[in-house]
Amino acid sequence: MRYSRQIFMEEVSILGQKNIAAAKILIVGAGGLGSPIIQYLAAAGVGTLGIVDFDDLELHNLNRQVIHSEQGIGKNKANNAKVFVENLNSSIKVIPYTVRLDAETIPEIAAGYDLIIDGSDNFETRYLVNDFAVQAGIPLVYGSIFAFEGQVAVFNLKGSKHLRDLFPEPPHPEDIQTCDQYGVLGPLPGVVGSLMAMMALKICIGMEVKINQLTLINLQDWTFTTVGY
Repeated sequence: MRYSRQIFMEEVSILGQKNIAAAKILIVGAGGLGSPIIQYLAAAGVGTLGIVDFDDLELHNLNRQVIHSEQGIGKNKANNAKVFVENLNSSIKVIPYTVRLDAETIPEIAAGYDLIIDGSDNFETRYLVNDFAVQAGIPLVYGSIFAFEGQVAVFNLKGSKHLRDLFPEPPHPEDIQTCDQYGVLGPLPGVVGSLMAMMALKICIGMEVKINQLTLINLQDWTFTTVGY
């Protein structure tokens, strides 16, 4: 009954729902992008969700990080996310990781997951996660946001291209623009994170997913552009 409205869909059916329930997905980041990703994957019934975030929740996070609340301020975001998921869907296994991802920690954390979703907010983590996913042969759903703009792509799916094929090296530190400096309007990560969650569910179900292309989203101009690479 809980999942009936998605099971009714011919593309999902009972088989697709079983695939969702068997999936193990690692979500990097429980912030602006991670919030809608976690929310919709938990609602859809993904069997195991690993959530990585070493940050503690701050008041300014609440305009966009919608799985969190005022009661969670000062507490670790991954642990807060675990509480949120358990309240939403108690049948899901949630594994919080409260350490910083680096070359030493990522193998022991990410190994064994079927899919990684990168909702991080810095280039060091994005390239670290991408390189591990390529080495381990794990598909990766990628997303990023800035002000009114966002990007979404699927990397390393069945031999498809990955982040370094699109952007071989991260930008120089002095060229990096961040939401901490320039801000972000809350619904933008909701839109981009929801698209990332949809990509992840399609992969779990076994549906066709567009590869080797980047979707550019501009909610100020209200444009959605897809470019191949």
